[in-house]
Amino acid sequence: MEWWCQRGGRCSLRRALGGIDDGEEAVPEISRFLGIVVAMFYREHAPPHFHARYRDLEIRVNIKTGEVMSGRFPSRAQRLVLEWLELHRDELLDDWRLAQERKPLNRIEPLE
Repeated sequence: MEWWCQRGGRCSLRRALGGIDDGEEAVPEISRFLGIVVAMFYREHAPPHFHARYRDLEIRVNIKTGEVMSGRFPSRAQRLVLEWLELHRDELLDDWRLAQERKPLNRIEPLE
């Protein structure tokens, strides 16, 4: 399963169907742990950030500062995401650079 987003910003998880251009683009999943899915969009704006989904909730997190830029998570899930960020900040910044260059992103180890 991958995240797919319409150009208007609406996203959902669905099975990837390669080669289809129906106004949607894949959002690469870079990690998954404890019910949390972490992804990074290719066509994003600064500051460097990632998206995390838990159940039907989503947050955007600034990679450099750890600030939750938008959205809301249960406090425990948010603490787990921020702990994971601290462990993988350099890898996330590498993936951000790759995303800006429209190159494949690297998977990042989950929180254990």
